[in-house]
Amino acid sequence: MVRSCMYSKVCYSLLLVVFTGFFNSLFGQKIQIELGPDEIGENQAWTITVTVNDDRLKSYDNFPDIDGFKKRGTSTQSQTSIVNGQISSSQSVVMNYMATKQGVYTLPPFKMTVNDQIISSPGKKITVSVPQQTQQRDPVRGLFERDPFEDFFGKGETEFVDVKEDALLALTTNKNEVYVGEGFTTTLSFLVADNNRAPMQFHDLGKQLSDILKKLKPSNCWEENFNIENIEGEPIEINNKFYTQYKIYQAAYYPLNTQPIVFPSVGLEMIKFKVAKNPSFFGQNRQEDFKTFYSAAKTIKVKELPPHPLKESVAVGNYHLDEKLGSVNLKTGQSASYEFNIYGEGNISAIAKPTISKDNNFDFYEPNVKQSIKRENGRVAGSKAFSYYMIPKEPGNYNLGDYFSWVFFNPKTSKYDTLKSQYTVTVTGESQKNISIDSKDSGSFYDRITLADNTLHSSIENNWMKIGVNLFILLMLGVSAFLVFKK
Repeated sequence: MVRSCMYSKVCYSLLLVVFTGFFNSLFGQKIQIELGPDEIGENQAWTITVTVNDDRLKSYDNFPDIDGFKKRGTSTQSQTSIVNGQISSSQSVVMNYMATKQGVYTLPPFKMTVNDQIISSPGKKITVSVPQQTQQRDPVRGLFERDPFEDFFGKGETEFVDVKEDALLALTTNKNEVYVGEGFTTTLSFLVADNNRAPMQFHDLGKQLSDILKKLKPSNCWEENFNIENIEGEPIEINNKFYTQYKIYQAAYYPLNTQPIVFPSVGLEMIKFKVAKNPSFFGQNRQEDFKTFYSAAKTIKVKELPPHPLKESVAVGNYHLDEKLGSVNLKTGQSASYEFNIYGEGNISAIAKPTISKDNNFDFYEPNVKQSIKRENGRVAGSKAFSYYMIPKEPGNYNLGDYFSWVFFNPKTSKYDTLKSQYTVTVTGESQKNISIDSKDSGSFYDRITLADNTLHSSIENNWMKIGVNLFILLMLGVSAFLVFKK
């Protein structure tokens, strides 16, 4: 009879907790951040506690970093109280910090997002003094202080176990061998198998990625970064096994020389939760821990381009030509616009302007340049347009392919190729050669012809003057030599 009554009370309390939690979740929740004491010993942990009252702790931000302290993992707490028929509950997560040395440290104001709400904390000063002595706990007293009902509601101590994860950090490339200047895509991603049972999440990803890229980026390559902003899982299949891929970093690299490209092994620290060995209904069933995953090193071989007079300067990629000309019927002396647009897949930034053959039939001016680059689906493509102004000077029929050409190397065919204009223009009008000569400045010599004296003069007087000047110079040299030797 007593056992039945106790069972009824427990069921009544359980149902009351469930329904009260349901209505409390509808009408709101109270969230608070509690900071540790102002002063601790060097051997004591300092804590930040985030507590959610009358609701579950579903999600929370990263805890702040504190200068002079190191994070030592989190622990969780939960509590349920029934007072005069009123049920209240709370769930907390506690981040433990350990001081690196004694001193006074400042935790600046900070904000955390807890259950999709932004909670602010004013921060505080923390004094770390000499190590404190710890009091030993009476094991007999602790045994009798334990409430058997706390195990059911989750308040008692919980044993957590480490579950083996099925995940890896992978650095992959879409090519293992490339030519100088040929692009290849590099992806750093975290892969989680569909049958993984270990709960994990990212933390401090921005800071970690900054340190990773310092080691990862090769110095002998041009980089086109895909700028991943949101990390979202994508289902993929690898060797008949299904994973969720979280791309952390992706970029296309273009080797500048034949040195091999070496990607070293890099590590990414993840939050990995331990799970409760005996889960309770109301208690916290996981505990925060950390684990670092390492990628495998990888080397890309770089091949030299085949022999060609322009192999040191040509672009490498798969390119095509899109050209535009206002009219194929031109007149001498009148300017015309022409656009030489190179588009395709490759290092668009490295595309140089086309080579122009110059003669007396056209005047060509420096082009305006417009560049467009698109980075998506693991490839870099785009276009680079060169807009020219030209002035025909001689009438006739001209093939613009004789003037505009651009050489590149296509790695798909392993051959050099040339883009040439396909336009043929007809120029009418008078020749501009004579006009260009007449328009030139004759110079100051011709400007003074009309002012020059054309009277004939005898050259005898000039000769006697030259003889006299020469004799005077010889006399002065003789006198100087006499004075030097006499002295």
